[in-house]
Amino acid sequence: MALRFLLLLGLILGMTLGLALPAAAQVSPADQSAIRGVIEGQIEAFRRDDGEAAFGYASPNIRSLFGTPETFMDVVRQGYRPVYRPQVFEFREIVTLHGMPTQKVHVVGPDGRPVTAFYPMTQQPDGSWRIEGCYLQAPEDHQA
Repeated sequence: MALRFLLLLGLILGMTLGLALPAAAQVSPADQSAIRGVIEGQIEAFRRDDGEAAFGYASPNIRSLFGTPETFMDVVRQGYRPVYRPQVFEFREIVTLHGMPTQKVHVVGPDGRPVTAFYPMTQQPDGSWRIEGCYLQAPEDHQA
C-alpha cells in the first residue's frame, strides 16, 4: 500500500509539473458531452460513497494501479477532498496535456478553497471515455 501510494504521488507530481501550458483540444461536441458525463457520473458516485461505481469510471490503467475500489476510494478521500465532496463543480474547456484530451474543472472543495481539477481522459476501443487521472492545481488567478 505504501509503495503504491508513493508511486501514485510520483505520478501526480510529475504530471503537475507539466500543467503549465495546456493547448486547446480538438474534441467533437459529442465527445465533449460524453467526457463530461463520465466525470459527472464519478462525482455523483463519490457523493453516494459508491466505490464500485466511481472506480468503474476510471481507465484500465488507473484500475490496475489501485487494484480495488476500496483502495481507490481511500486515496480519493484522503488526497482529493475537493472532488470527493465539492461545493462547486463547474466544467471549463477541454485542453490537451501530454497528448491527452483533458477536461478542466473549477472546483470549490469542502474547505471553501478553489482549485482547478484536470481530468486526462482516454477513449476506449468501444468509443467510450474513461478517466486517466485527476490533478489538482491552485487556480491561476490565486497563484503568487
